[in-house]
Amino acid sequence: MQPKNTLKRGLSTRHIRFMALGSAIGTGLFYGSADAIRMAGPSVLLAYIIGGLVAYIIMRALGEMSVNNPSASSFSRYANDYLGPWAGYLTGWTYCFEILIVGIADVTAFGVYMGVWFPEVPHWIWVLSVVFIIGAINLMSVKTFGEVEFWFSFFKIATITLMIIAGFGMIIWGIGNGGQPTGISNLWTHGGFFAHGLVGMLLSLQMVMFAYGGIEIIGITAGEAENPEKSIPKAINSVPWRILVFYVATLFVIMAIYPWNQVGTQGSPFVLTFQHLGIAAAASILNFVVITASLSAINSDIFGVGRMLYGLAEQGQAPAIFRKVSSRGAPAVTVVVMMVALLIAVLLNYLMPEKVFLVIASLATFATVWVWIMILLSQIASRIKMGKEAAKSLKFALPGGVVLSSIAVIFLVFIIALIGYFPDTRLSLYAGAIWVVVLMLGYPLTRRNGKSAKL
Repeated sequence: MQPKNTLKRGLSTRHIRFMALGSAIGTGLFYGSADAIRMAGPSVLLAYIIGGLVAYIIMRALGEMSVNNPSASSFSRYANDYLGPWAGYLTGWTYCFEILIVGIADVTAFGVYMGVWFPEVPHWIWVLSVVFIIGAINLMSVKTFGEVEFWFSFFKIATITLMIIAGFGMIIWGIGNGGQPTGISNLWTHGGFFAHGLVGMLLSLQMVMFAYGGIEIIGITAGEAENPEKSIPKAINSVPWRILVFYVATLFVIMAIYPWNQVGTQGSPFVLTFQHLGIAAAASILNFVVITASLSAINSDIFGVGRMLYGLAEQGQAPAIFRKVSSRGAPAVTVVVMMVALLIAVLLNYLMPEKVFLVIASLATFATVWVWIMILLSQIASRIKMGKEAAKSLKFALPGGVVLSSIAVIFLVFIIALIGYFPDTRLSLYAGAIWVVVLMLGYPLTRRNGKSAKL
């Protein structure tokens, strides 16, 4: 007999595909890409291609386990099963804290973006409104959530696609530039393609990899996918190259139209590109897009943490009340807890000095890489545990298996080394170490809940 408190399968391939696209394509592309460009010059395109390939390996490793064993808590459950309870506990709670920090930034950003159009309205009103509205959406059925997320992501992706097409029109035919094609000479006439050498390209990889953060939400959707054996492989096989195209094509267009050393010095590169195309309302268009992007991100944030806490409670590594599911199949308690946490966090965001908040926020970068490494290590451990013969029967196996996963782990360790190289990002390693210690101190408490959670 199926348990009463259980999640319902209502996410289609279309929902899952756009959730992953929406999670990975956000404000990091709209604004954060300028920093990566300044660091590497035009060779940042190569960095995004390399990063995209590694992101694909991570997704395929996660997909292999998700199709073989669909679970709401996804990579936390796999770490628990293949690496041990402590690994699952640490991975699950680290992911929740990471997404909470990201959520703080997203709801705060929403208030700032709305302030552009309504400067007389206090930001906290917008923040309060968006938390309750998105929270209400997450309390509905998972199918309703998926549909809302689909349209949030659709508007964002449609705008990026429009800019790419219009940009190529300017590059090839001179549309919006008085009929004079810009060509692509800007990619090598300002210090060369490797303007800061190979080292500059390598140093930009840490920023590039964080831009792909969020793709792991595909694994979390497996527990509520209508047909995970079909929807997960379809989503994973299509999403990475789409993300790669969006990032690479977008930055290619921007750096072809503008000298790379001018990108980001006079505002968002997206605004400049739209204005150069003769679209006077460029700032308003972009503001609409980033508002949609932040709504999409907040929606995914609440969904991801809710499902992860539900899974942790199932494993006895979080309070049993987090297993409570509404009649519509939504983990109601976890959604409400996330809403309250966001409200408290936003208040702290306004009250805390910037440097203190930066230290906390930097933990999100550490957590992203940590989760990815744990996904890969779990896949490696699962292959070792099942043996070569059983691995041959996997329905969605990672090509290259353990070898490819190991290469990706080495790459991510290199990314951690890059984080430690820069004084500003080095804080995240210190914060990460503190976080691990705190979780270790709290781990014995979960052992007490373990037996009761299984009853």
